[in-house]
This record gives sequence, structure tokens and C-alpha cells, in this order.
Amino acid sequence: MSRILIANRGEIAVRIIRACSHYGHTSVAVYADQDIEAMHTQLADEAYALAGTSAGDTYLNIEAIISAARVSEADAVHPGYGFLSENADFAAAVEDAGLIWIGPTADTITALGDKVTARQLAQKVGAPLAPGIDRPLNDASEVESFADEHGLPIIIKAAHGGGGRGMKIVYDLAEVSGAFESATREASEAFGRSECFVEKYLERPRHVEVQIVGDGHGRVVAVGDRDCSAQRRNQKLIEEAPAPGLETDQRERLHRSAEAICAEVDYRGAGTVEFLLAADGTMTFLEVNTRLQVEHPVTEAVSAVDLVAEQFRIAFGLGLSLTSTPEPVGHAFELRINAEDPGRGFLPTPGRIDTLQAPGGPGVRWDAGVRAGDTVQPAFDSLFAKLIVHGPDRSAAIARTVTAAKELVVEGPATVLPCSLDILADPAFTAEDLRIHTQWIESELLPRMDAQKRPALMAESDMARMTIEIDGKLTTLGLPSSLFARMGALGGAASTADGSGSTGSAETAGEESGSVTAPVPGSLVDYLVEDGAEVAAGDDVAVLSAMKMETRVQAPASGTLTQVAKVGDTVSVGDVVARVE
Repeated sequence: MSRILIANRGEIAVRIIRACSHYGHTSVAVYADQDIEAMHTQLADEAYALAGTSAGDTYLNIEAIISAARVSEADAVHPGYGFLSENADFAAAVEDAGLIWIGPTADTITALGDKVTARQLAQKVGAPLAPGIDRPLNDASEVESFADEHGLPIIIKAAHGGGGRGMKIVYDLAEVSGAFESATREASEAFGRSECFVEKYLERPRHVEVQIVGDGHGRVVAVGDRDCSAQRRNQKLIEEAPAPGLETDQRERLHRSAEAICAEVDYRGAGTVEFLLAADGTMTFLEVNTRLQVEHPVTEAVSAVDLVAEQFRIAFGLGLSLTSTPEPVGHAFELRINAEDPGRGFLPTPGRIDTLQAPGGPGVRWDAGVRAGDTVQPAFDSLFAKLIVHGPDRSAAIARTVTAAKELVVEGPATVLPCSLDILADPAFTAEDLRIHTQWIESELLPRMDAQKRPALMAESDMARMTIEIDGKLTTLGLPSSLFARMGALGGAASTADGSGSTGSAETAGEESGSVTAPVPGSLVDYLVEDGAEVAAGDDVAVLSAMKMETRVQAPASGTLTQVAKVGDTVSVGDVVARVE
């Protein structure tokens, strides 16, 4: 029995904890301050604190996680997805500490996690490719030169990481500089690396990807393919397996290209090779995600392969259980359940989940990182659960998914569920040839969506720590500051009657005429106009980072803008960041 530390949180941490239980391993969780009572913390066999409330201080803190692994006497580390899952330095640090890294080697992550190098490998093995600059960009002028040569649209992409962060599509040359700055900033915050590159953007493409597993010795097997074209902000919303409407030769080329790219670097573990498929049949390699994907359950549903168990087998030297690509059985869909309001442009809506009733029925799987009463935290990703549904064929799977989605009840934060139901009912999605594309939600569906009720303002979730002596040993004790405030143990202000800890002044101030208020809780990362500049109503004037995504804030009226908050400030919903007079 191995002790596996899970360097992650939420839904994916719960998924791995359950796999540990199924296959006889001890699960070790880690948690930020606000996750002290989170589901993954409660379900794990053991849990260790990562002091802090930001991703940088906790789930992105290599030193803190390695320290937790040592203290917990873990044998191995599973990174999940996001955070440090594609960080070569973390993989190396884990192995340098004498632990088993459940994932590709640091060299592989460097080679494939860097999208520039991955493009070069794809070219070497003959995978389909669109034009691009195969190196990190120095500045926005290089993007402008590329656009002059190859035309618009183009896409600026983070060279490291994934999940749609650090990706900006540009249709107007005047937007290049701002898009480049935003992409590099978003990439730095999400992945700790700011390098970006550029390539020609295929308009209205489908997003098709291949799930692979490799034994680390040159043997790579494609487990199956998926379609992930239903996206917003370049992030997936609905995924399905197998990818519908592919010709036999297309599917064969995608599978074999994916295997060849990964075999070039002796890939070890689970990974995903992503492609774009244009309406005219043109295909291009997109990137390799050197980790488990959010959407891995749909491939599990049609292949009967437990991908986390496969990761365990490979990491512990047991090799692959597969000899060839399994024939898919039936069809499966995954709905990501994110705390976002489609009617407000998918604005993040973190908050307390007052009611949560999961669906059931034939072929229904519910993967969640929360329960009723838990909070979707503003400092982290908006994804809190996934609904996976399997059926004997695509039409039956759609019908079952709609039934299950209608049974799902979430009260508290707004969610993307109404949008998902609209997608599942749209003829463009239900058509056998799948007539949606990666920009379809924003261009076709979003204008029809109504805004949902906003969640209540959230309290701050900081911890107060003190060192005490227990049986002659010094121990650090951490308790919520609000508890100390209520006890009168600290000199801070007491909480309000509703427990929010807020005086309401920010909300009141946000209603003042001409106030530019924060629509989401997050941090102010940039002003787009100078202090004292003239702006028009509707102009983008500031950028907030919330739930690892950037949100632009608009001027409510025309006039002279006065900056109120400082870049780097943490703001709550309704806080005034600027005023227009």
C-alpha cells in the first residue's frame, strides 16, 4: 500500500482520493486556509495544511507541498490537473525528494508542455499543423509582423499550461498589443510562466482530442477520442466521446499522430493530444496536455478504462493494461458545472451552495468537489462538479443527459447549467454532423441567455495562527479569524448579523452614480486607461483576476476617470475601483 499525496483540491482531488481507496492506497490531502472543511479534506485518509489563501501560497507552492509530503511520509505525489500538474520544476522536485511522481518525467513535461517545442515534434512526425512562430515571443511587434504576413485572425497562446488560460484570439491589428499583454499576464498568474507564441487561427473549428497512455519506454496507446467544441473563453463546457462525425481515415490519423508525438519523448502516464478540425476537413495539431484532463470520464465511460488506475499502474512499474485502442461502446457526455452566470458573459459567481441535489438514473455519474453548505471559493477555479452520462448511442446519451441535468438542483451561486441545457437542445449540437464550433457559444448562444440571480456577498476567509504547546511539542494552531472576532479574542471588528463581516459600505458605494465597481471578487491587475483620462460609457477601464480568469470592468458613464483602488488590491463584489465624473 502506497501513501499518495494529492497536490490539488476540489473535484479532481476527490476523484483521486476515491481511486486510492479503490486500489488500496492511503490518500493524503493538502489544503489552503479556506479549504479546511472542504470535501477533499474531509474524505482523504489524512490532510495537511498549506498556510495561506492564494494559489501562489498554497497549491502552487512547491516548497510547501514537498514539505507536506515529507511530514506525511508520502511515497508518491499525484498532481491532478491545473495548478502544478504541468510544471517540470515540480515534477523534478518531487523525484529529487525521493518520491514517485505520478505523471510524465520533467523532461517530457518540458518538451511537450512547452507548446512551441510540441509543435516542432508534431512537425517531425508528420502531424497536421497550421502556420505559427515556433518560439516564445519577445513582444507584441512580433505578433503584428506575423499577422501582416499570414493575415487575421491569429491566436496568441501561453507556451505553458492549458485550460484556455493565456489564450487570446485577435481579429483586429489594433488589438494585438492589449491581447499580448493580457495573454502573458494571465499565463503568468495561472502557470507561473509568461511566455507566449502565435499561430494562424482556424475560424469556426471543432476541437477534437485524443486520450493517450504511455509506459515511459516508448510504448504509447490511444485510448480514444473526444469532441470538446462547446467552449466559452476557450474553456470547455461540454465534452463527448467518441468525437462524432469523424471519417475513419481522420480518426486513424489523429490517433496515430497522437501516439507518434508522445512516443518521441517516451511518454509516461496519461496525457491528451489536442487538434482543431475545420469545416473543410483541414486538421491542425494544437497542443499536448501532459496530465489528466478534466474530461477524462467520458473516455472512461466508453472505453471501460480507469485512467487514474492506469496512472497508478504506470507510476508503480506495472506497465500498461492496454495493448491497443479499445473499440468504444456507446456514447458519453460530460457537463462541467461551473459557478458562472452565462447571462452576464459567464461572470464568475463564487458563493455558498445552499442546496445541492445530484441526479441519478441509468448511466449517470456525478463527480463533485462540494456538498450542500460548501462554498465555491473565489480564489480558485469556478468548476465545482461534473455530470457524466453514458448511453447506447449519441441520441440516447443526449436524452439521458438532459434528464439528469434537469434533475440536478443547485441553489446559491449561478451556474452554467441553463446554458448547457440550451446547447443540448440546439439543432446545431444535436445534428449528426455536429454543426457547432469553438466560438459558437459566444457568437450564437450567449445573446439568448438571461442573467441569473446574483449570489450573496462572501465573507473573507482568512486564518489566524498561533503557536501552542501540546505534550511538550510546539504546534501551530490555525482557526478562522471570524471565530476569534466573535469570541472577542482579537481586536478586530465583529462580524455583521449575517456573518459576512462586511459593513455594506462597498455595496452602497457601488450603487453611486459613476462608480466603477467590481462585478466579481478578485484582484485588480491593471488599469486600461490613465488616471484623469476621458472615457465613454461602456469602455473597458480595468482588469480583475477572478477564479484564474481575467474580467474586464466597464465605465458606467462618460466623463473623467479617477482611479480609486491600487493595482494589486483585493476587491469584493461591489467595491469601487474607480469613479467617472
